[in-house]
Amino acid sequence: MKLGELKTAGHLPTLLAAFLYFDFSFMVWTMLGPLATEISQSLAANGFHLDPNQKATLLALPILSGAILRILLGFLVDQIGPKKTALIAQGIVIASLFYGYMRGEHITYNELLLVAFGLGFAGASFAVALPQAGQWYPPRLQGLVLGLAGAGNIGVVLDFLFAPKIAEYWGWQAVFLVGGVLSTFIFIMYALMAKDAPADVYKPRPKKVSDYLKLLRDKDTWWFSLFYAVSFGGFVGFANYMKVYLMNTYQVDMSHFGLEYLNEPNVKVVAGYFGALCIFAGAVLRPVGGGIADKLGGVKSLYIFFGAIVVLAVINATLVHNFYLAILVLFLIMANLGMANGAVFQLVPQRFGKDMGIMTGIVGCAGGLGGTALIKTLGWSKSAFGSYAAGFFLFAAVVAVAIVGISLVKTRWRTTWGMSAGGRI
Repeated sequence: MKLGELKTAGHLPTLLAAFLYFDFSFMVWTMLGPLATEISQSLAANGFHLDPNQKATLLALPILSGAILRILLGFLVDQIGPKKTALIAQGIVIASLFYGYMRGEHITYNELLLVAFGLGFAGASFAVALPQAGQWYPPRLQGLVLGLAGAGNIGVVLDFLFAPKIAEYWGWQAVFLVGGVLSTFIFIMYALMAKDAPADVYKPRPKKVSDYLKLLRDKDTWWFSLFYAVSFGGFVGFANYMKVYLMNTYQVDMSHFGLEYLNEPNVKVVAGYFGALCIFAGAVLRPVGGGIADKLGGVKSLYIFFGAIVVLAVINATLVHNFYLAILVLFLIMANLGMANGAVFQLVPQRFGKDMGIMTGIVGCAGGLGGTALIKTLGWSKSAFGSYAAGFFLFAAVVAVAIVGISLVKTRWRTTWGMSAGGRI
């Protein structure tokens, strides 16, 4: 059984530490999403009213900075090792959180943008946690291992479950305090548990800028970047924008549901609960997607997951008017995006096993850029047309392009590097 092999084939404490580090980092990275309404109201009380563009920029900036910083941290992983890289990045995140807390309701919009940029270091943790876990394990376990480490994105579910309620009782800045304290605790746990893989298991090869350029000249780098821009970009984009989307589209329905079934009069809290439900599907099913890819092959798995996403996105844009049906469709979209994340990273280490530090950074960057583009697209759709239908149509079209891409590369992959990769593609 593969789960049993994890105890003997690698280093379980490091796998657990990578999961915890990524879990809480992802929680911090997406913190502004479930607090968007509360922060907007706080700024408005001080005379600064956010327009839709400014709100979208605030939500997109941690995703954008996280995407770019993944390249930097991916480079540092190969230069100084995953553990030192993680501790440096986590220190910056902790400082950003406590700064946001101390400034509190007096914080300006420009200061919030600075904090949002600092939170990007939490998003860049992806480029550290996944290669650190993957370096310990053989190719046949990569889908499961990287799926488990990457399942840390369940941290965003915690945001949506608890952040709005904490903000209701003690103010949105209290969420930053909680995040800072938890991040400090994880910093200590990670420092004690995590180990870089020894030379007899994984021999690091420090890279130069020219090595990045060499990988960027490889067309497979761009294909993987596209696939991850769709899967992870879709997941993090919808996750970060979920509360804004639900509040703008189904506020009356959520308010009624909260009063009728939850005895919860705060619709922002109810929106957090429904957002958490949908996001949970994508977060918890990432390792399932990796496991399915190990069994069926990453290519076939991506056909299934991406195909389902296209159909569901079009359904949401055209046929869905009932709130409960909309939640079901969003739940299924997020589930398939999460499983697609696991499938992509079942393939990446088989193709670029010797360059995982850099490749995780490059592909992770593409995922963050995809998420940024999705947030801005949804905001544009609402502003231009008064609905999100156009945004969902555009997203479905991009996923369809990715499916075409899979068809173009699958034969070449299977007859070249796939023949000696060590796992099913």
